[in-house]
Amino acid sequence: MKHLINVTSVEALDGMRLRIGFSDGQHGIMDFSNLLAEGGPMVEPLRKVDLFRRVFVQCGVPTWPNGFDLDAIRLHEEMTAAGLLEARAPAKRDAAE
Repeated sequence: MKHLINVTSVEALDGMRLRIGFSDGQHGIMDFSNLLAEGGPMVEPLRKVDLFRRVFVQCGVPTWPNGFDLDAIRLHEEMTAAGLLEARAPAKRDAAE
């Protein structure tokens, strides 16, 4: 049984890479160049860097203004299999505490 995983944050980096945070506390960076090279009517517009960088989180998945989105569970599984995820570091405590 698959656990419900949502994307909680997404940040466009250089090239076609995204830093993605998940609801299980893991995060990682993935290069989407291969996905964009595959093409398709929804993917083609994302080859323009300015549109690719406009990614946002909607309903727990990475989404672009043209309506293209990625399944969060599948993305998590792919990033796990590729060794791209790591646990978030605990928040640093203020020295004054």
